[in-house]
Amino acid sequence: MNCNLVLFEDHCLADMSPVTLTRPAFAVSSAAYNLYDVARMASSEISYIVRDYLAKSALRQFPAAAPAGGPTLFLNASVVPDVRYAEKIRKLMAAGRPFLCPVGQRVAAAFLPSGTPLPSGLTAESVTPFLLNCNLPLAESEHFALLDYPFQIIAHLKKVFPENIRLKAAEKKFAQVQPGVYAGKDVQIPHSAVFHAEQGPIVLDDGVRILDFTYFQGPLYIGPRSRVIEHASVKEFSSIGHTCKVGGEVECSIIEAYSNKQHHGFLGHAYIGSWVNLGAGTSNSDLKNTYGEIRIEHRGRRLDTGMQFFGCVIGDFSKSAINTSIFTGKIIGVSSMLYGYVSQNVPSFCNYAKSFGQVTECTLEQAIVTQKRMFARRNVQQSEEDVALLTRVFDMTRDERTLSAELPVL
Repeated sequence: MNCNLVLFEDHCLADMSPVTLTRPAFAVSSAAYNLYDVARMASSEISYIVRDYLAKSALRQFPAAAPAGGPTLFLNASVVPDVRYAEKIRKLMAAGRPFLCPVGQRVAAAFLPSGTPLPSGLTAESVTPFLLNCNLPLAESEHFALLDYPFQIIAHLKKVFPENIRLKAAEKKFAQVQPGVYAGKDVQIPHSAVFHAEQGPIVLDDGVRILDFTYFQGPLYIGPRSRVIEHASVKEFSSIGHTCKVGGEVECSIIEAYSNKQHHGFLGHAYIGSWVNLGAGTSNSDLKNTYGEIRIEHRGRRLDTGMQFFGCVIGDFSKSAINTSIFTGKIIGVSSMLYGYVSQNVPSFCNYAKSFGQVTECTLEQAIVTQKRMFARRNVQQSEEDVALLTRVFDMTRDERTLSAELPVL
């Protein structure tokens, strides 16, 4: 009997803001894959439970099957996208033994045997209580790690990168064009480009265009149709999404699809969402002057990251002006505009120019117009769902746009 695989969002995703404000948790990229990709390695048909306002946009990108009768494995959508989990998922589905795997205060996975009635209309808020009420035996060990906070995307990046990139390089469509360098179809590599793959593979996906006098250090991944600008330096543990433009220096960072960091400037230990543009000279700090552990402020709490290196997190659709400087460990919301020194977290839909004495709200109307113009530059048609998503996120983040009067914590 076939086993259903259901990716489910839960009630804890507010702590992953702003990363998951505009995408399902299983769509967060890390080292060339997201969790949906990993799940597809274990099952050809996947269904999912996401927050209501993301349902339509999720279906445009991620096919979903209707669960059939039979046993069902529920997998939290916040599980780290580690390709090694694909085999674990297959084994759990094949074993068919009921279990519930808690991680902290969350359910990471649960297996319901055939005959367990599934209520109709399960939601991100109701699925965890439902699973807890099934009285399943607890798993003997924690099978999966979860992403609870945005900085953990970077904390797990080095852990998952070696195996993820090894598997990516082994895909049949890639040919080894230099020792440790793998290229897909229609990849352009000039003779002046320098590759160092001694520490791990370098994978250039279909249609990647490399310009002159560029430097690459593996392990790293550059997604389809992305372009690396002349004199760029793209270093280890970097994962670039599709249709991006990359210049300057990038190290140990994730850049989601359709984002631009085209000009000079440093980006390190950072997560950059989709449709972000970093202006010329924009740089972030990823190390304190004291070399101490980085602590961040997030949703009214001080959190210890356990990391000596952590740069920033920037939500979808945000932009920075020329020569913007982002301090260590800052969280930037969705659709915000950055100017000057960014010494505090920036709420969503905010014009942040505090070093010039100005912090204002970015209107919803302006955000919609900017998105439409930006989409048009990449031949993407803005849809009603795109506008509805921006509108919903604008309403959800209204309370953020009251900045703290506290001095910045460096």
